[in-house]
Amino acid sequence: MTVCPKGHGSTEPDFCSECGAKIVVAAALCPDCQTARNGAEFCEVCGYNYQTGAHGEIPVVKPAPPPPAEWSLTVDVDPSLRMEGSPDPPPAFAPIALRLKSGSNLVGRSSEKRAIHPEVALDHDDAVSHRHALFDVRTGGRLFLRDIGSSNGTKVNGVDVKPLEDIELKDGDRIELGHWTRLAVRAQ
Repeated sequence: MTVCPKGHGSTEPDFCSECGAKIVVAAALCPDCQTARNGAEFCEVCGYNYQTGAHGEIPVVKPAPPPPAEWSLTVDVDPSLRMEGSPDPPPAFAPIALRLKSGSNLVGRSSEKRAIHPEVALDHDDAVSHRHALFDVRTGGRLFLRDIGSSNGTKVNGVDVKPLEDIELKDGDRIELGHWTRLAVRAQ
């Protein structure tokens, strides 16, 4: 339910269904104490639950286990990923183990002509874009994946990744891209 500037609960997101006032989404405030929302399920000030509309104590959140210090990838070819019309995968492809550096790590195909030199070079698969995705190792060791507008898309654990959206990865996640390339994520 959306709240209009006059405090009415509205069933419409753009104009109040009670008074007709324009609802400005940019100023998302807690309907109880008018504190700016930060994207959490509960208001950090008064404990208002944005999902249920209930009031109460701010829930105690158990701290997450510390993230790993380092991440690695195993690059492999999985013939079962091959779509009809795709070329055959390279025979006897030996899996490649890579360590991800902190910061951004480009995933793609190398191109001397375009001066593209990915940290995760997947030159064996021509359905991988030259600039396909980014692995981002952030401060504290958390790992994120972002498809940067690839031609053929990216999947994490079989689910399509929306372009330009950061997906936090965990140990054991599997990434599929190109004709038949699979990346396995490992925490060190």
